[in-house]
Amino acid sequence: MFPGAGDEGILEYKSVIYYQIKQPRWFETIKVAIPIEDVNRSHLRFTFRHRSSQESKDKSEKIFALSFVKLMRYDGTTLRDGEHDLIVYKAEAKKLEDSSLYLNLPATKVELEEKGLSATGKGTHNLGNCTISKDSFQIATLVCSTKLTQNVDLLGLLKWRSNTSLLQQNLRQLMKVEGGEVVKFLQDTLDALFNIMMENSDSDTFDTLVFDSLVFIIGLISDRKFQHFNPVLETYIRKHFSATLAYTKLTRVLKNYVENAERLTEQLLKAMKALEYIFKFIVRSRVLFNQLYENKGEADFMESLRNLFTSFNEMMNLNSENTGMVKLLLKGAALKYVPTIVNDVKLVFDPKELSKLFTEFILKVPLGRLVKQKLHCLIDIVHSDLFTQHDCREILLPLMTEQLKFHLENQEELEACCQLLSNILEVLYRKDVGPTQWHVQIIMEKLLRTVNRTVISMGRDSPLIGSFVASMTATLRQMEDYHYTHLINTFGKMRTDVVDFLMETFIMFKDLIGKNVYPGDWVIMNMMQNK
Repeated sequence: MFPGAGDEGILEYKSVIYYQIKQPRWFETIKVAIPIEDVNRSHLRFTFRHRSSQESKDKSEKIFALSFVKLMRYDGTTLRDGEHDLIVYKAEAKKLEDSSLYLNLPATKVELEEKGLSATGKGTHNLGNCTISKDSFQIATLVCSTKLTQNVDLLGLLKWRSNTSLLQQNLRQLMKVEGGEVVKFLQDTLDALFNIMMENSDSDTFDTLVFDSLVFIIGLISDRKFQHFNPVLETYIRKHFSATLAYTKLTRVLKNYVENAERLTEQLLKAMKALEYIFKFIVRSRVLFNQLYENKGEADFMESLRNLFTSFNEMMNLNSENTGMVKLLLKGAALKYVPTIVNDVKLVFDPKELSKLFTEFILKVPLGRLVKQKLHCLIDIVHSDLFTQHDCREILLPLMTEQLKFHLENQEELEACCQLLSNILEVLYRKDVGPTQWHVQIIMEKLLRTVNRTVISMGRDSPLIGSFVASMTATLRQMEDYHYTHLINTFGKMRTDVVDFLMETFIMFKDLIGKNVYPGDWVIMNMMQNK
């Protein structure tokens, strides 16, 4: 027992009582540390004895009453947090020392009433060798454990092997358990879910329920209230997760949800929000399988991921006019959450093929719809590891520049367009992303004139003008002599085209020098622009 933080542990705790207080109130807090293996057979015992003003007399005072409480309930859950009204039993001191005499008696007033006895009657009740005092004793408890739960539904899942006939019910009930209780037992709950999946590897009876339970847990951890458990989940995936066959089952259930998006909209939306961690489990499971079986079943795994992406593409192609706002919501969710899986998937899948699949995914977005979500999806891809690889950029950059050109010319979502372009230029400026000369050329050919015209058409008081001028400056900075020569050559033999372009550019330069788009004290940006 520990009477305070940092104190040494003690074997017996004696409380303080002030002389001649008829109804003592202690308000003392102590921590009792009990080994996990002993909790089942342990109870807390509180004994009472008189205090005397004379020390010699005080030493001869014996225990006259006792209260106790068991730490485990009859259903296998622990003592509930909160206040408990304990019964005060009176008996001879020797009898109170013998726990076998009182352990079969009710410990609290609630238990007493359940047995049909009253604790409020005057006088005392006789129960065997003990009598119930008219006094009462109240304690408040708080159980701190990551192994013992107060929730019977969670306990049912954690001990699922003891009654497999209730397994489906236990899995459904898990999704109703209070979040705080689930995250306390995060590792044990995840172990139980994946053990159910692994021990039923030949059947798909529990696959959907386990998948939904996993989505529920990931959803809890993404909640602001429990987001500090994120590192716990990451550590679990990295160090404790061991289900080598989970990837096939998780992929199958997710694919079924995507293929039946119109019928299973609610389930799919929840799964989308958990997509990043579902794929962390899929990828980790496949990596563990590869280590164990030396890349066996590689072709089947690749095909299953291809099919899953194809299902996403088909879902993006659903006719929104007929299926309403719900399907737009699903497509928006796909654009938001699919980029979160890229860094993990490229560990077990060919990055170039992944880039092609992603390109097809973007091209399936309905024309004129979800423009902002699509551009933010592309921004997330630029931030991913995929875009830093030269051969993946060869595939992704033409798509991005086409999309940017189209939306800039139509004056759509200019802020997102500018953010995407500046993020692309930022990556190309890095020295650790392979050759970039050809990629700067693509941006120059497709976007330089469009960006210039966007700057010309914008008012000098526009909040975006500074960002577009910065993107234009960054493009010109990254162009070498080769690029300038190539740019002039792209105009062909028509001299008027070159003259038009140069006049357009010089007029814009003159305008920018005359009317600063940056505040006067932004010295570096103003110098950079003038240079």
